[in-house]
Formats: sequence, C-alpha cells, structure tokens
Amino acid sequence: MATGMMIEGEWKNEGYEKDEKGRFQRNPTTFRDRITADGSSGFPAESDRYHLYLSYACPWAHRTLIMRSLKGLTDAISISIVDPLMAEDGWEFSDFQGTIPDTVNHSHYLREVYAIADSNYTGRVTVPILWDKKTSTIVNNESREIIRMFDTEFTSIASDENDLYPEKLHSTIDRAIDDIYDPINNGVYKAGFAKSQAAYEEAVQELFAALDYWEDLLAKQKYLCGDSFTEADICMFTTLFRFDAVYYVHFKCNLRHIWDYPNLWNYVKRIYQYPGVKQTCNLEHIKLHYYQSHPHINPSGIVPHGPLISFE
Repeated sequence: MATGMMIEGEWKNEGYEKDEKGRFQRNPTTFRDRITADGSSGFPAESDRYHLYLSYACPWAHRTLIMRSLKGLTDAISISIVDPLMAEDGWEFSDFQGTIPDTVNHSHYLREVYAIADSNYTGRVTVPILWDKKTSTIVNNESREIIRMFDTEFTSIASDENDLYPEKLHSTIDRAIDDIYDPINNGVYKAGFAKSQAAYEEAVQELFAALDYWEDLLAKQKYLCGDSFTEADICMFTTLFRFDAVYYVHFKCNLRHIWDYPNLWNYVKRIYQYPGVKQTCNLEHIKLHYYQSHPHINPSGIVPHGPLISFE
C-alpha cells in the first residue's frame, strides 16, 4: 500500500479512498497480463526473465515470496526488496538491513518502475510487481494472479514439485480465497483505515465473525481446504502472521489475538514451520513499516517492543 499515488505519471500525495460512510476503499490493480507455460499470452514462463519487486512488510507481496520459495523458483526469478518505511515519496530502495536494491531498472523509488512501464500511469504504487526484463514492462501487480502463475505455469522450471492448486480442489481453493479476502485480508485494513466509528465497527465485526468461522472449521481439518496445504493457506497466513504484532494494536483489531484461537494459532505455527516459509518472514520490517508509515494512525512513530511471539 502507499499513501501517495501517481496521476498521469506524476507522483501526488493523495490519501486513501473512502466511501460516504467512511469505509476504506482499495484501488484495483491495473497490470493484469499473464505468464503462460506455452507462451500464448506473449509472456512465456522462462528462467531469469522475470523479476519481483517486493516488501517484506506487505502481506500481498509476502504471498508471492512464499510461493517463489515453495516452488523452488528462487534461482529462476530475481527479487528486489524495498525499505520497510513508506514515507511521502512512497516505497524506496535503501541500504536498510534486509533490503535488496533494484538491479534491473536501478530505480531509487518504486514509482519509477511504474513510470517506465507506463509514463502516463494513474494509480497506486504497490507491491508486488512482476516485471519482464525482456520487454521492460510490468506483467502483473495482482498478488493472487502472480501466485497462481508461479504455481501452475512454471512447472517445467520449478525445482520443487509442490502443487498448491491440485485439480480436484480448484473450486474449493478459489472459493476459500474469495471468502477470506474481504473480511480478513482486506478486513484488517478496512478496520485500520476506517474514517468513521460505524465503518470501523462494521469491519471489525465482519473480521472476527470470519475468524470465528475458520477457527471452527480448523477444528476438523488441518488447512482451509482440507488436509492439503494450498494457495488459500498462503493467502490466509500472511494476514494472520502479522495480526498479533501489528493489526491487533495498530489497526484496533483487538477483540482477540490469534493466539487466543487454539486452532488458528496452531495453523499459523504449522504454516510458519512448513519448509520454505520461515525464511520469507521478517517481523522487523513488518513492525517498522506499519508503526512508522501511517502517521495518521501512529503520529509518534514509536514501534512497540513487543509482543513476544514464538512461531516455533
């Protein structure tokens, strides 16, 4: 997410959208091309052709980093990691610990990457970005579509045989991703960025009703779609991993911690310990980003020392 946006290729400090009742409105992603195994889309799945622009802090970007790891695409798809602080100029590349510079376009601000792809771009400057080095453009900046492409179109390149979208579960996985998106993945933002008491309370009630539902379901099965770890679990995990450290306090999602839910808490730890996931998680970047990048929520910019959380 970003506090500013580009309007016809120029950076402007524009606030978040809200409706007449003060509800947070997320801008849609705009680059929606596809990479295909056979190249029929114009973007064939090839090793060392594509580059991911990421933030460790962002749950949407984190999804793609996890999938890249689980599919064994770390050598095939290069990455850049922005600074955790998102200030008035948006996402920035720096020498902060854990960041990786833009080795493809050599940009200082992420907005420059959007401008290269479209000099008249209007929209938010968000991560993740899937960049094509060959044609020098953004292929896609929608996390759900990027993880699906990594999962299904890079099979011949991937060094790991993890299949997180098995054919027999297609409809179940798609439905689960749909069901968790608005009340949970986006719901924490709807609560945190609400501009009215009514909008906040509506979002929080929907969020915890959804968490209660999945808590009950996980009493009967290991993962969202049964006993198989799937794309839906990646989409859920990146929100739940941040919940107690950030969303509970910073976004006022404080009816319960995730650790208060026995099944959801075990679920989060199970995924964290899944081979290839732990190394994609960076709580330092996450806490710095949220507590210092939203002065309208946390004017002091003070980052809390706790809570003490062990996902082991």
